[in-house]
Amino acid sequence: MSFTCEKGAVTGTRGVAVTNHPLASAAAMEMFAAGGNAFDATVSALFALTVVEPMMVGIFGGGASVVHLANGETHVYDGLATAPSSTRPDSYTPIADVWPDYMETKGRENRVGPRAIAVPGNLIAWCEMAERHGRLPLPQLLGPAIRHAEEGFILSPYLATCIQEISPDLLLDPAIAGIFVPGGMPLKAGDRLVQADYARTLRAIAEGGAGALLEGQLGAHLRAFLEQSGTWVSEEDIRNYRVIRREPVRGTYRGHEIIGPPPPCSGGVQAVQVLNLLEPSDVGAGGFGTEATLHRLIEALKIAAADRLAVTADPDFVDVPTDRLISKAYADERRGDIDPDRAHQQVARILTNESANTTHVTVADHEGNVVTSTQTINSLFGARVIIPGTGIIPNNYMYLFDPHPGKALSLAPGKRITSGITALIARRGGKPAFALGLPGAHRIPASATQGVINLIDHGMSLQEAVEAPRVFTWGQEVEIEDSIPQPVRDALAARGHRIAPVAHVAGGMGAIRFLDNGVMEGAACWRADGVPMAAGGGPARADTSFWPDPRRGKIY
Repeated sequence: MSFTCEKGAVTGTRGVAVTNHPLASAAAMEMFAAGGNAFDATVSALFALTVVEPMMVGIFGGGASVVHLANGETHVYDGLATAPSSTRPDSYTPIADVWPDYMETKGRENRVGPRAIAVPGNLIAWCEMAERHGRLPLPQLLGPAIRHAEEGFILSPYLATCIQEISPDLLLDPAIAGIFVPGGMPLKAGDRLVQADYARTLRAIAEGGAGALLEGQLGAHLRAFLEQSGTWVSEEDIRNYRVIRREPVRGTYRGHEIIGPPPPCSGGVQAVQVLNLLEPSDVGAGGFGTEATLHRLIEALKIAAADRLAVTADPDFVDVPTDRLISKAYADERRGDIDPDRAHQQVARILTNESANTTHVTVADHEGNVVTSTQTINSLFGARVIIPGTGIIPNNYMYLFDPHPGKALSLAPGKRITSGITALIARRGGKPAFALGLPGAHRIPASATQGVINLIDHGMSLQEAVEAPRVFTWGQEVEIEDSIPQPVRDALAARGHRIAPVAHVAGGMGAIRFLDNGVMEGAACWRADGVPMAAGGGPARADTSFWPDPRRGKIY
């Protein structure tokens, strides 16, 4: 099938950044212009996103970054949120034992308000990554975010729509309502949003680093909230939080090494599983978007989803058989479960409230550093409160823990949330070939994997790969984007698939591809406000001056 791309790619030789807001991409470019590397650009872009995408990401959230260093080393920075030390498996009262209300609790305590907040990891993770790998000072990295918070920025229709949708919950908290729903009226597209309290918070962090959260006036505001709001999170929880630097999941697919995040992120394992299942078949010859190609992909997604439900959680609390799941031998065993002609009745209900309201950045520099990073406060506007006097919107990550005791995802003190984050880097011959990622909760692994297949099997351009129509299933109905032709949907239905047409699957993918001669290409898709930006040029040739010096050589 054919389709038309709605956006255009960019190329550069000094650095490329793809984020879901133009001001965040511009922040990354500002760091490149100042002599920074991909880590500086990433951290600056993420701080800027906390201002211009406040409904998606914040310093009181969590996430994971897959990084490739110029020397070839790869790591995963796990800054995922954790359950507070005061919580127990029965801390909430569930209202149902069956789906769709299985994860809901009495009073929506795990979803809205102070008791929905988990211990955040974003701020310390970003600061640690910048200190370890960046070269610019923290105040410079926070400069764009501070500027946009103090001076304000113009609301996009997307942000305005998010405010409108969530305004009933925002109105429950006077502090957050005063910013986004002033006078009871949601901000509109074209309005200017100024966040003065948050600008002061960012200035404090610029001066004191992550530790500033519990120092001075900022610390006093936060301490008062922790002591008076009823949240499970304590000052000790914040002090004791540690970023974990993990070894990534690694697989191979048609001569490419696929590198992704390990558990408690499920995406790296799921992506490698699906690719292993598909590798013996000639996916490219089957054609993109055909009935046969989609049928096999859908069945592979079902198998990976079922395994994710069964065994993926925080590896410090649950024994996750990662090596077996990503092995070629295991794929050989499971491939027999795929009927080439009929849908397999393998149902996998993913019991998770992971929100699609996330953000992603993909950044690379000319030195060989690559960062693909997915960050979030979980639901739109997180817990839908603001820590008074700080402008900080905390996460509602407690909504991801199973409120029923005795389950793989049940609450336990210090347990990390399980996430579908699938930030991927592909290498060929030991060198980066491409990197990609996107928001979209449990739909992320399927979508990221399709991006890989689009590039490797279908030979798409980078822009085509991120914008191509997608499918998703976790074992029940199959979500198929509207742009996939009706005859293909009908043919899949005839094979036994229950088809659910949707406007889009998951969110805006951001990708970078590494071409010849040091050229990098960046692309963002139509499913978000994503903007790729690239830097070219560079310094003048060594010893170049404006006026020639006759003393340096003979004059003819």
